[in-house]
Amino acid sequence: MKKYRIIGLTGQSGAGKSTVAEFIKGDGICVINADLLVARLYNSGSVCIKSLSSAFGAEIINCDGSLNRPVLAQKAFSSKKNTELLNSIVHPFVIYEFLREIKAAAFGGAELVVFDAPQLFECNADMICDVIISVTADLQTRIERICRRDKISREQALQRVNAQYDEDFFRKNADYIINNNHELNKTQEQIKEILSELGPNRGD
Repeated sequence: MKKYRIIGLTGQSGAGKSTVAEFIKGDGICVINADLLVARLYNSGSVCIKSLSSAFGAEIINCDGSLNRPVLAQKAFSSKKNTELLNSIVHPFVIYEFLREIKAAAFGGAELVVFDAPQLFECNADMICDVIISVTADLQTRIERICRRDKISREQALQRVNAQYDEDFFRKNADYIINNNHELNKTQEQIKEILSELGPNRGD
């Protein structure tokens, strides 16, 4: 029987999930970041990049063999069909890397392992999580955060938001909800309350 619990941390783009993850990490809990796993998979010459090139065209690859992420994003988020194609290629690689990270964390004695993943449900990682936390924020706040973070237009930000599940889905499929419309101290209070319920000596 395993001696650790896997917590899925997710939410719509711009909800502030990364901020929540940083607070959790600051409490000494192991956090595995899905975006970092993807970045690892997007290394020049990787099998993942070759698979993406076959699906979306050679123009998504830079001259040095690295992935041109803006071009890939433009293609992948242009339609629901293309978004699903992107996910079907990348997600199996992500899950494999995730399981490797969990094994290493468990070997190191971790009691709680958090998987910080914006597409937790799309890659079916929720099936191996014991607890799911969804981070929410109102639409206007999310749009502003995405535009500021990724330096893109409002239209492009809306395109990304519309390619995801809506907030109601995240609320219905989570064990805990963190509302991140408030000031940071309010968000941190919610996090501490949740962590205090998930394990001994947490959230103090």
